Amino acid sequence: MKAIGNKTIFENMDEILDPKHTVLVNWDVQNGLVNNIFNKDEFVGNVKKLTQLSGKKSIPVLYTKITPLPFQYMAPSGIYSYMKRFGVTDPSKLPVFMAPGSSEAEIYPELAPEKDDYVLNKNTASLFIGTNVDNMLKAAGIRTVIFTGIATEIGVESSARDSGNLGYYTVVASDACSSHSREMHEASLKSMSAVSMVMDTKSIMDILEKK
Repeated sequence: MKAIGNKTIFENMDEILDPKHTVLVNWDVQNGLVNNIFNKDEFVGNVKKLTQLSGKKSIPVLYTKITPLPFQYMAPSGIYSYMKRFGVTDPSKLPVFMAPGSSEAEIYPELAPEKDDYVLNKNTASLFIGTNVDNMLKAAGIRTVIFTGIATEIGVESSARDSGNLGYYTVVASDACSSHSREMHEASLKSMSAVSMVMDTKSIMDILEKK
């Protein structure tokens, strides 16, 4: 690492992926999404490995859950997006996506959080919009955020870009993220590689296991 004035700049991945200042974010690993991705077995296995290793290395783990707002508080643009997604022309006929208490909204059982993990209910496609997460991470001394989750091209990419804009070293676990579309997933990873560090699970684990 290099000190310039009052700043400490990490110069390699060993420094960036130091458990002392790293958090793992498992983004929306909920039944309704996990059961519809193109590489379910690989995805679940890799998220599970990273989560278990994070526990061993005392890296905090943060889970997010899609938690929809009541209809009257939803933005019109969001309602329009859901209308397109579900193929309806009458907003009153929209189903409640990831309704709290439903099976689809629950975290996938093999990836269930441990008692000390933090579960964040949120209603945007960014970890940082409409939440207190930036303050939480800064209070905890976090400088590096590792992202896994679904969907790569939606919430993971939005959150990863916001993470970088807020000054965090941002690492995206390429094979621990997924989507219903392999094409969209791969295009998103390529796009994110311009603004974050995109690495496979094994490469991330190899560095963490040395710590």
